[in-house]
Amino acid sequence: MSSGPSLVPAAQRTSRSDGEDTRARLLQAALQLFSERGFAQTSVRAIAEAAGTNVAAIAYHFGDKARLYTATFYEPFGSGSDLIPVFSDPALGLEDALRHYFSGFLEPLKHDDLVTQSLRLHVRELLEPTHVWPELIERECRAPHRALVQVLCRHMPVNEADDDMHRLAFSIAGLVMQMWTQRDALMAIAPQLAGSGAVDVWVDRLTGYALSMVQGDVARRQSQPRSKVQPVRGRKPRNSDKEINA
Repeated sequence: MSSGPSLVPAAQRTSRSDGEDTRARLLQAALQLFSERGFAQTSVRAIAEAAGTNVAAIAYHFGDKARLYTATFYEPFGSGSDLIPVFSDPALGLEDALRHYFSGFLEPLKHDDLVTQSLRLHVRELLEPTHVWPELIERECRAPHRALVQVLCRHMPVNEADDDMHRLAFSIAGLVMQMWTQRDALMAIAPQLAGSGAVDVWVDRLTGYALSMVQGDVARRQSQPRSKVQPVRGRKPRNSDKEINA
């Protein structure tokens, strides 16, 4: 996921970088205003003024207000769907797959100001859905969830995802959501764990917690009648499978 738009120093600007700078300023201004006021209550004129440019620049770089609003959801940090090829690579063992999963989804937490605004914008969208909502559910929720379920099925191994596999995937994803939604509580209770420098340690710990969750579910499945859990046909156990079942 990207680290957000960067501004180009005036002394280094070319005609191309001037355009990129204007676009980045518009995106930053839009993210702030949309997150504070919502889509309906934010005018293109207000965004242009906050970015130090004019309304025509919005039309040039984004087309219209709706497309600019959509861009505020995906461009600062990218989309969760972009991470799917990274954590679902079949060549990865389960631990590495989970580490890539957490690393990708938690990387934005290294950028405090943008994260606060982005989280506020997502909460507003949840309470006041716009044209973005259906695509947001698909790209940020359904697609990454399905990919995580496939990773878990491959490594546990389970032929077909059942309700408990979905529960496990939602529980693992919940570790990410807690990091995003409880930042204020974390700052108040244990601020040393909330800074950008603490993210890498969180990635390591959450990977371990998720592996424990997987091991617990494997043990639960193995305690059930064999007819309920069948290994994938024609597949040799991976080293990670042996570690899980150890």
